[in-house]
Amino acid sequence: MKYDFAGGPAGSLTDDTVICFTTEIKNVAGKFLKEIDVAAGGGLTRLVESGEFSGKEGEIASFVSPAEFATGRLLLLGLGSPKKVAADSFRRAMGLVSRYKGLTKAQTAAVHFGEFTDRDYFQAAAEGLLLGSFRLLDYKTGEAAENDNRLTSVTFALPDKKRLRALQGAVERGQIIAEGQLLARRLASTPANDLTPRKYAGKAQQLAKKFGFKCKILDEKAIAAEKMGALLGVAQGSVEPPRFLILEYDGGKAGQKPVALVGKGVTFDSGGISLKPSLNMHEMKQDMAGSAAVLSTVVTAARLGLKLNIVGLIPATENMPSGKATKPGDIHVSRKGKTIEIINTDAEGRLILADALDYANEFDPQAVIDVATLTGATLYILGYAGAPILGNNNKLLERIEAGAEATSERVWTLPIWNDHRDQMKSNIADLVNSGGRAAGTIAAGAFLENFIGDWPWAHIDIAAVDLEPSGKAYVPKGASGFGVRLLTEVLSNWKRL
Repeated sequence: MKYDFAGGPAGSLTDDTVICFTTEIKNVAGKFLKEIDVAAGGGLTRLVESGEFSGKEGEIASFVSPAEFATGRLLLLGLGSPKKVAADSFRRAMGLVSRYKGLTKAQTAAVHFGEFTDRDYFQAAAEGLLLGSFRLLDYKTGEAAENDNRLTSVTFALPDKKRLRALQGAVERGQIIAEGQLLARRLASTPANDLTPRKYAGKAQQLAKKFGFKCKILDEKAIAAEKMGALLGVAQGSVEPPRFLILEYDGGKAGQKPVALVGKGVTFDSGGISLKPSLNMHEMKQDMAGSAAVLSTVVTAARLGLKLNIVGLIPATENMPSGKATKPGDIHVSRKGKTIEIINTDAEGRLILADALDYANEFDPQAVIDVATLTGATLYILGYAGAPILGNNNKLLERIEAGAEATSERVWTLPIWNDHRDQMKSNIADLVNSGGRAAGTIAAGAFLENFIGDWPWAHIDIAAVDLEPSGKAYVPKGASGFGVRLLTEVLSNWKRL
């Protein structure tokens, strides 16, 4: 996609389609809306009077060849109540229009912001355009594999040319962040036979070379040398060997302690001996969505040139049943030396995260944030609306909450009480890997807490938000890429805790 920037009135834009915005209206008032109404021969007034258009969120009014406008089509997008307009209003509006035929059948388009001049609006609009139009066509054939979206060029415009630099900077940032989220969607959507741990490691190395960060891969022998018994215990049932990915982006000063991101990378989760039901098991190729968010965030940080040192740690494995697979009742020894009694082999994510969290100590980090599709119990806490978070440092949790507010990737903080810690104790080992159904999301966090070092830590459980079940404005049905915008926002505004 080619991007341009322009200053001047909307009527002067010559692109095939021009997009403008309005908040809710009861009648056609104000200079700009009156200009549209005159150009459309009173068409806007008729739409408002008939109730077909009122500027509510999600509404689109389309005018073909409006007089005195240079464009062939004008689209007016509703943002909803003027009291509730925020950056996500523009993200949602552009996400919806990104699939509208009045836009996709055009070759060139312009987005004119009119009197909406907040930088966050510009960035969000750019994000929504890319995120909403995402389609995975890699595995289609014939005509179905052809992208019918003809749009090749988008101009972002303002009435005042003096603000074009701010517009350009915000749009370019939005483009990079959206492309990072699309990378996470693509990774999570890739079939498990095309994204084994070894292939995943290879993909990470390609991205590191392209975007200028380091990527070290530990194979099964190196993992064993690190005594990552929990990771190896999960991997032993599969013919595919595990990998441990170490990503390092050095954007900060030499000697600056890094912020570490840890992502669960189960490239397919059958449940192991504790086999999952067959219904929807195909979705378990996405059990590496947390790691996809981490890898994509490191890529995004490198592209944005963030002034921060960042480490990404990804334990990658399959969880499969076989004659060699871990059995319920087995005991594994983690890298930290703690023994873990396996109650349920489908509670595998916390096992591989345990070794990764302990490995984070090698980098003496400022803080560690892990992201994982960890517990189905999240669905019964927040549904598909947001991700539970928990941790040991209120300031870090508050920063994640602030990032969530800014990006609309919503989170909610849960406590860890001693009751939950007791739930994860074993009678014959140090810990159990499953404490049963009660408070499952928190109990999993209480388990992970045993493997953190002397640093601030936060855990983000994305098990219900990694996959969009029906499709929303800028999140089509399928992998969501949740976490990339959130983590990028947190890292972009990072200050020592």
